[in-house]
Amino acid sequence: MTEKEKSYAGLLYQPGDPELVADRAVTVKKLYEYNNLHPLDLEARQEAIRGLLGKAGENCVVEQPLFCTYGYNTTVGKNFFMNVNGKLMDSGKITIGDNVFIAPDVCIVTEEHAMDVEQRVAGLEYTHPVTIGDNVWICTGAIILPGVTIGADSVIGAGSVVTKDIPSRSLAVGNPCKVIRTL
Repeated sequence: MTEKEKSYAGLLYQPGDPELVADRAVTVKKLYEYNNLHPLDLEARQEAIRGLLGKAGENCVVEQPLFCTYGYNTTVGKNFFMNVNGKLMDSGKITIGDNVFIAPDVCIVTEEHAMDVEQRVAGLEYTHPVTIGDNVWICTGAIILPGVTIGADSVIGAGSVVTKDIPSRSLAVGNPCKVIRTL
């Protein structure tokens, strides 16, 4: 199994693997180009984001600046909007549905360092996929942690730290994020 395959399988893997290092270098170049495009050159931005993400549905808007680990591990549906300073820590898969709105300074994380000290010092980590359903709004400054699924039609409050799955049609807020009512 390659290190990339191990990461997709949720196994302990080495992100310092030469193949993964090379992939991240390509992503850094693509991000530099994207983040330095003129903000009003929408056609160039659309083309660049489609070359960066694994899949981008129609009417996909990602404001600058953007950071992602690989880009190709993130797929987004149609009518997607991500505001400024978005972070897609996509060593693992990030799957985002249709009609999703993500406010400024949101971070979606799939990576988790090893708990064992020797493994952590060796740079080993795990990934756990993140899934965000259709029609979700993630408010400013939220952090979505590895392995979380956010159900369709939900809202995640500003500054929330989502550590566990959120059911569909929920308003969830806080640190740790908890459902406060059904929508």
